Amino acid sequence: MAIQFWFEFASSYSYPAAMRIEAAAAARGIAVEWKAFLLGPIFRSQGWNDSPFNLYPAKGRYMWRDLSRLCEELHLPFVRPSQFPRNGLLAARVACAFANEPWLPAFVRAFYAANFARDEDVSSVAVIARCLESAGQHPEALLAAAGSETSKAKLRAQGEEAERLGLFGAPSFVVGRELFWGNDRLESALAWHAAHDAGRA
Repeated sequence: MAIQFWFEFASSYSYPAAMRIEAAAAARGIAVEWKAFLLGPIFRSQGWNDSPFNLYPAKGRYMWRDLSRLCEELHLPFVRPSQFPRNGLLAARVACAFANEPWLPAFVRAFYAANFARDEDVSSVAVIARCLESAGQHPEALLAAAGSETSKAKLRAQGEEAERLGLFGAPSFVVGRELFWGNDRLESALAWHAAHDAGRA
């Protein structure tokens, strides 16, 4: 059984999680299922029209300082984006359309680096194309597929699945019926997976 990694491309704490989950899971022999979704509809269902880090300034100030410290600890480059949150819709459609492709994790990491390490406008087609190229792909056909009705439907369905699972933030990790929320819960999710998967063997 794989661990499900639910991430939002605009999510600040999804950045360090995306950069380290693959190696952390591989060290335990655990496969990762990459699941992009949009937090906007979930936030709106809670009565929010923006990120809680923008709605609650004290929380936002803490988050940016905390993320800066965390990235320093993990040796990840970090630049606070000049716009937050940025629109990750196109990237999420790419991720849903090509969820099973081996290059997807590299694309996701390239996106996060563009947003949180270089402050690039990741909502633009040009930046998404460069992220695909950095993952070793030719972007034209992939971007065309991501804009199809099939890809849009996949993203909507994935968002509905996130709501059924009770997700309320990102990153989230799902192991069987267990939900773990937050970058700092990655190790707990992997440990739970290792303990309970071994029990089924």
